[in-house]
Amino acid sequence: MQVYLDRPDRERLERLAAQLEATKSDVLRRGLEALESLTRRTTGPAPAPVPLPTFPGHGLQPGVDLDDSASLLDLMDSRDAPR
Repeated sequence: MQVYLDRPDRERLERLAAQLEATKSDVLRRGLEALESLTRRTTGPAPAPVPLPTFPGHGLQPGVDLDDSASLLDLMDSRDAPR
């Protein structure tokens, strides 16, 4: 079987094969196996939900951005952080 790849993809394949000390066929086969494992659907029952702890408090505080981890760490480390 022949596989036709654009030049950049062919170069990536060759670099990866050299890096892994594998044949190009092995790299392609392993790539297919990885994609299959990602797309394979489980046939068993869904896992039981995991209970998450909750804590009493006043909810989110003004100025707290949960998407900004650096600022969140700074706020938690500061002396004036709500306790």
